Amino acid sequence: MPLIEPDGGELVNLLVPENQRSASKSEAELLPKLIINEYHLQWIHILSEGWASPITGFMREDQFLQTIHFNAIRQPNGAFVNQSVPITLDISDQDYSRLQNADAITLSKSNGESVAILRDPEFYANPKEEYAARTVGCTHTGHPTVERIMKMGAQLVGGDLEVLSPIVYDDELDHYRLSPAQLRMEFEKRGADAVYAFQLRNPVHNGHALLMNETKEQLKAQGYKNPVLLLHPLGGWTKDDDVPLDVRMRQHDAVLEDGVLDPISTVISIFPSPMLYGGPTEVQWHAKARINAGASHYIVGRDPAGIAHPETGQPIYDPFHGMKVLQMAIGLEKLEIIEFKFAAYDKVSGTMGFFDPSRADDFLMISGSQMREYARNGETPPDGFMGEKAWQVVAEYYASIN
Repeated sequence: MPLIEPDGGELVNLLVPENQRSASKSEAELLPKLIINEYHLQWIHILSEGWASPITGFMREDQFLQTIHFNAIRQPNGAFVNQSVPITLDISDQDYSRLQNADAITLSKSNGESVAILRDPEFYANPKEEYAARTVGCTHTGHPTVERIMKMGAQLVGGDLEVLSPIVYDDELDHYRLSPAQLRMEFEKRGADAVYAFQLRNPVHNGHALLMNETKEQLKAQGYKNPVLLLHPLGGWTKDDDVPLDVRMRQHDAVLEDGVLDPISTVISIFPSPMLYGGPTEVQWHAKARINAGASHYIVGRDPAGIAHPETGQPIYDPFHGMKVLQMAIGLEKLEIIEFKFAAYDKVSGTMGFFDPSRADDFLMISGSQMREYARNGETPPDGFMGEKAWQVVAEYYASIN
């Protein structure tokens, strides 16, 4: 069975072909330059590999407005593709004055390394309040993405990107950063007839594994012969108090070593997007990007991409709106959404199980906060909560920051 078709019918690839890179880099040296930051670089990575297909560069104003107001972009044939989060490049008034008449701009790192050429740039005002309100759902600068938007430049510039070389980070994790094209090749090599994606920005415990393994059995019951799991942690910018990416990747590898997940039918890779903490708006982006990577099924949990309000401490988003929105979102109709059942530690069986309200007293709710508390205090969670090697990675990390 062929893999699900990418948005727009063809996977975008914005990398300059290898035999043309020398000429493109020479051209880039002659063009006016704009210094980009690490956040911009992560979005260039996303765009270059086609995660946001069919988008071919930083958003022009019509794409930006469609994204923030409709969570979708209309294609030339009239069809809509989902695109719920803006992918923008902001610039200062000074850079706008300097670059406004340029036909092309070289985007460079602060060390002078040329990263990409932005062709036929289109400049437009950055409506920061509207940008934040429509993307995040609040305008309180205690929210990390609102804070970022409010600190952006006064202008946005869109245009078509030509990326001069593959984006790498030299952090000993690049081998995990498989592009959508590479993932599709891996799924085909493994003979997958269904691909189900699971995203986390925290360590995997046996409750998560229970859900992933049950999903595999459900798909087999539906007639799929070889469903493959894409365990796909988010690897771009996250809040300082989230578990670092290198620790999470070691922990995920340990989950496979512990035999909690089947290595033969599991692909572990890094999704290079930055985190927005945008609730139901952002979770559409997480799902849409996995379509382009070949996923036909997407597991969604309680309060996906959620965050507490910076003043009240209460959830900004209804915990179940993410699940509901994904099943109604424009452009995600071809993706099957699998709802995350609530897992808890069953004290009777000594394993993680799906919560049964009829015997609620038999279950222990071990939240992420509780898990971190165990690790900080040098305590061990109940047997069956997490594999031994996987827990050791978590415990060592929290011991190191103590």
